[in-house]
Amino acid sequence: MEKRVELSRLKKACSTNFWGTLSQRPALLCGVLLILAVATLRAGPTGTLDTPSFKIKIDVRCEEGEVTCDDVGYVGKNKKTGETLELTGKTAHHMDADGTPTRFLGYIFKNEGVTYFLSEEGELRVTRGEKVLLKEKGIWTWDDSAAASDRRSDRKK
Repeated sequence: MEKRVELSRLKKACSTNFWGTLSQRPALLCGVLLILAVATLRAGPTGTLDTPSFKIKIDVRCEEGEVTCDDVGYVGKNKKTGETLELTGKTAHHMDADGTPTRFLGYIFKNEGVTYFLSEEGELRVTRGEKVLLKEKGIWTWDDSAAASDRRSDRKK
């Protein structure tokens, strides 16, 4: 909601000659500022899960307010070997009887028959079929943006 107010203020400022000496270029400046404002609305939270063996950064790349997201970036670094793995996955939710997503569970990423699940509680679980290859508890840290904290509080409802 706060971002919508900021965006409407920006639009109003752009419609008046608010820059004084820059009156030759207000349309260009307004255009750039509007693009930047809209880009921040599309940015979802970024977080890092730090486990004993891995440091995993996730980037939710869906519009603010979407309940589910099929475009979540994953960059995981093995702390022993230094190897990194980049994947694209999705959010995971408990579904009610009619298939509506309800409670947020975490994130799912798949790569060559291996599934990586990062829970909201900070568990990393790596499986191949039913076999658990790795299960570690970690700690989430999140970026400081208001959008990220809004999204995290929405997930817990």
